[in-house]
Amino acid sequence: MKNFTVERLSFDTLTELPNSWQNQDFKSLLLETGYENPDEIEPSELKAMCLMALTDLEPAEAAQLVLGYLFADQLNAGQIENLAHQMLTEKLWEENPKLEQHEGFYKATQLLYEAYNGKFPRAEAVQFQVQLTATTPEDLALFDTHPQAPLLRLLAQGMPDNTLLKRLFHEQLDGTSFPEAPAIIWQLHPIKREEKIAVFEVISSAYWLDDFKYADSYEGTTQEDILVENES
Repeated sequence: MKNFTVERLSFDTLTELPNSWQNQDFKSLLLETGYENPDEIEPSELKAMCLMALTDLEPAEAAQLVLGYLFADQLNAGQIENLAHQMLTEKLWEENPKLEQHEGFYKATQLLYEAYNGKFPRAEAVQFQVQLTATTPEDLALFDTHPQAPLLRLLAQGMPDNTLLKRLFHEQLDGTSFPEAPAIIWQLHPIKREEKIAVFEVISSAYWLDDFKYADSYEGTTQEDILVENES
């Protein structure tokens, strides 16, 4: 067990994930809608043209197209069709059982929500910076290779006992195996590193980490995951 002082430096709510859609994505989606020459569109106009092309379709049809683009190698046509209809009413970035697909469902929903002016659920994510102060410089090595699990263990200690993360993953938070952690922390950016201090920016679903907005400064303990290699 390593001891840290944890301090929340900032906290914001997002309706879209930073850098989640690039111009190349908009060009690819335009081609999927049947648009012939997306390379001729001014870069600053690509997103608007893409949204317009999507709204020429029925909402469920547009959802199918976007999911097909994002999950072509993970879902089959039947699954994509079913999920496209569910997207109209369900928060798939929270409710789908496959955590590793949550970020993709969020990206799809945020784009379709904007295109259809609210016909899809409003997507909410959180973005915050957290500072970790270690007892010794060596303790920060915990976050060098697989930082999500040890970081989540610290974040959970700043949230209420009834928070969803603690209720669903108490064994993983207490133990040394938390394979779901990278699917819960969608984006993790190191902001600062000093001798005993590390600052991270965390982006995740409000579903998991919204309660961290109540955290201030506290002492916490954490441990690294023991990665078990799959036996062949």
